[in-house]
Amino acid sequence: MAVHEVRIDRSKTLLQEPATGHNRWHPGIAPIVRCEPGDEVVLETRDAFDGQMGPQATLETVAAPNLDVVHPLTGPVYVEGAGPGDLLEVEILEVVPDSYGYTVQVPGFGFLRDVFPDPFIVRWDIADGWATSKDLPGVRIPGAPFMGTIGLSPGREALARITAREQAALDRGGFVLPPSAASAVPSDPAIAAEALRTIPPREQAGNVDIKQLAAGTRLFIPVDAPGALFSAGDAHFAQGDCETCGTAIEMNATLRVRFAVHSGAARDKGIRDPRFARSDYWVAPEYAAPRRFFATTGMSVDRDGGLHAEDATVAARNALLNMIDHLGERGFNRQQAYAICSVAVDLKVSQLVDVPSFLISAFLPEDIFTK
Repeated sequence: MAVHEVRIDRSKTLLQEPATGHNRWHPGIAPIVRCEPGDEVVLETRDAFDGQMGPQATLETVAAPNLDVVHPLTGPVYVEGAGPGDLLEVEILEVVPDSYGYTVQVPGFGFLRDVFPDPFIVRWDIADGWATSKDLPGVRIPGAPFMGTIGLSPGREALARITAREQAALDRGGFVLPPSAASAVPSDPAIAAEALRTIPPREQAGNVDIKQLAAGTRLFIPVDAPGALFSAGDAHFAQGDCETCGTAIEMNATLRVRFAVHSGAARDKGIRDPRFARSDYWVAPEYAAPRRFFATTGMSVDRDGGLHAEDATVAARNALLNMIDHLGERGFNRQQAYAICSVAVDLKVSQLVDVPSFLISAFLPEDIFTK
């Protein structure tokens, strides 16, 4: 077994050190390291905003960030023997967190962007498995570091198919970021003009924001390009199952993984989307459950009493808005409450069958409070 390492200079942005990664998905992006199945690969990664939200960031920075640099990824890694139709098993061995993290509310972004139009930032100190912040006194968030963005490049046919479907969604008025060469890495015009943005998850994973992808989890991704072309970045120290304000506890990190190739498994079994598994708790059981909680609910009925039949989005909004109201009763202002929801509150589908109204529950772990 060999160990391959990609080290970066975190005093530089990806734009300043483009040989270490990319911020678009495209099968033409050259791999920066090659490995055999069974090898370990260590990747140092940059935060989601590529250094813009460091300790000195101001509300002016949060109000108008350069979104063209999101997300800087380290890679691609070429896995020898992997090809279209295979299933790549990514064993997540370790995610080492930085000592600084942040949660930001960027105007125009996030699930409740219409309710929260103003910029906000929480600066976190990360130490001994916990995140604390002077911006959220009395709150202590347990860590389970994971990569928010982790995945493979699509192949060329998939690139064309995904581009077409996202353009169609944009034409219908959907919130879609189309290909853009602005601040693209790599800057090669032939790639930058058509490469996919990293914002959404897709069939080859990407920005999945699955908090259970902590050390010890195995992620299975259908391969669509020769060599698989694996990359990762956008590390999170902790996140609620909603990441509602658009950011978790964002940070730099170091990822250690090992690959296995299951030849033809995606094609033979018809696997089209990522899967993941593990054999033990991904975080201490009292935080996974959680042990003590307060929950709010939301139904497919808007606050004016209008019914939106079988609409989980309306139900989720209501559950979160009700949780924000509850946190206000506990002394937090609304932006603080929104941030707490993003990093600690889990949305769960309570039912999808009692037509016409779905019900979503929002779970707040009580053990995050120190007073």
